[in-house]
Amino acid sequence: MSVLQILGLAIVQGLTEFLPVSSSGHLILFSRMAHLQDQGIGIDIALHLGSLLAVAFYFKDTIFAMLRELFQTNFAPDFKRTHNRLAYLLVAASIPALIVGFYLRNIGLDALRDPQIIGFNILSYGVLLYLADRFSAKTRTTANITIKDAILIGLAQCFALIPGTSRSGITVTMARLLKINRVDAAKFSMLLSMPVIAAAGCLEVYRMLSIGDFAQIMLCFEALIYSFIASYVVIFLMMKWLKHYTYLPFALYRVILGLMLLCWL
Repeated sequence: MSVLQILGLAIVQGLTEFLPVSSSGHLILFSRMAHLQDQGIGIDIALHLGSLLAVAFYFKDTIFAMLRELFQTNFAPDFKRTHNRLAYLLVAASIPALIVGFYLRNIGLDALRDPQIIGFNILSYGVLLYLADRFSAKTRTTANITIKDAILIGLAQCFALIPGTSRSGITVTMARLLKINRVDAAKFSMLLSMPVIAAAGCLEVYRMLSIGDFAQIMLCFEALIYSFIASYVVIFLMMKWLKHYTYLPFALYRVILGLMLLCWL
């Protein structure tokens, strides 16, 4: 795999991971439409790890506050503390996708990397995003999220394991259906990406180390660095956008792209 292909994939990842348009679907389509070798799940995970580091860097103050309050309470749940509460909500929301993702990873995901599946998911979940964003109220914040809300968002995240769904898109959609405002929905969604991506990354690194695939590890490291840079820029711009505008452009993009893919196929 060439450096140019990795750079192209990293740019696609950065542009699409935190925009609700499906990064995994775009990564697969990029290679297919450019007539390049499919990069495989290993490179996909490395690109997502770069996005994870970008989230950690952008929200470093929130993450440090969560860690500080967890240590202050000896990791005991204390929902009177804002960041301790947020940390346990993220844990609760992560559990469904961790369980489902581990199961799917063991039985194989290649069958789901089909352009027809991607096209259908990009289209249908784009419509759902628009409806949730357009007709839901926007009065709730992360301070109002309950355990029930967190689990519902976590269950929605499971669908993102199918390419074309969009992890950020489906979790934001559920958060908007629960009447959480756009900025806080995006923030919770981005923080929620960290546990699942970290778990998938650890499994993939272990797999590559166990078979001694050091060449692949170096390719993955390059992909991670490029993805980190692109993802951070997009997170910064996305959070600025949501303070003033809606998800409408992204929903329209998904509908148009989904229709084009299905017609093309």
